[in-house]
Amino acid sequence: MNHQPSVRPARIVFLDRETLSPETRLRPPAFPHELVTFDKTAPDEVASRIADADIVITNKAPVRRAALDGASELRLIAVAATGTDVVDVAACAERGIAVSNIRNYAINTVPEHTFALMLALRRSILAYADSVRRGRWQEAGQFCFFDHPIRDLSGSTLGIIGDGVLGRAVADIARGFGMRVLFSAYKGSTGMGPLYTPFEDVLRQSDIITLHSPLMASTRNMISGPEFALMEQRPLIINTARGGLVDEAALAEALTSGRISGAAFDVVTAEPPAADHPFMRLVDRPDFILTPHVAWASSEAIQGLTDQLFDNIDAFWAGSPRNLVTIG
Repeated sequence: MNHQPSVRPARIVFLDRETLSPETRLRPPAFPHELVTFDKTAPDEVASRIADADIVITNKAPVRRAALDGASELRLIAVAATGTDVVDVAACAERGIAVSNIRNYAINTVPEHTFALMLALRRSILAYADSVRRGRWQEAGQFCFFDHPIRDLSGSTLGIIGDGVLGRAVADIARGFGMRVLFSAYKGSTGMGPLYTPFEDVLRQSDIITLHSPLMASTRNMISGPEFALMEQRPLIINTARGGLVDEAALAEALTSGRISGAAFDVVTAEPPAADHPFMRLVDRPDFILTPHVAWASSEAIQGLTDQLFDNIDAFWAGSPRNLVTIG
């Protein structure tokens, strides 16, 4: 079925253009259209801005049931991300509105960011750079100093929670460093086969644990106080996946009490985190790194995401939809 209207160009509304970098090129769709972009859209502005849209693009601006009630022309919500929790997919299905998302665009940028964080902590790079800025090298009076721990990745054990395309890409890099790789079975599961190590064993054996799982009811706070208590190797914890996979207050306690030797997070449950968030009390520590949800954001990855976004829109309008999100 071709969705092109006969009376007017399709009206495409991009609710939060500012979530993509300024240098990213928006390729024009291949059909007659009017593209209206907003830098950002507050939740109470969504309904009025999508009221006469045929297609809505959103990254983080929420499109909920109430906003859809007035959008009688809406045919497609094209999410400029992989996660679609900002859209009420069930309400869209009831109204015959398609929802598409972006897939497999971050296969290089997220694993590379993961290893940048891993190396920075394992070798105390930020701590040493800060020491140099404060004059410690001159104070030491010799060619080097040893204030912070330095450990090789080679020979260490990496526990990967999440065996999708990103988890597997991280494993490939890890093997290149000479690391032993363990893929974790799902928490509480049994009988996942020889390629997987029980979740609790991964926690016990790993020198570094990195998360690459989606956020679902079964994965929310899957690492909390009891899990930190199992970590015999005092591992580093790396999270470039989703906020909410780790109990953030428990993480702060585990780090300050020495149960883990460091942590680096690119994601937080609420973004940006509030000033009193537990992580904000850790940011001056040499064993903690918090980056502002930019693991996905290499120039190459953002342009690839954007090109795929408009490919999804073109394919839908031509009657061959792709990357559609279904319920359940």
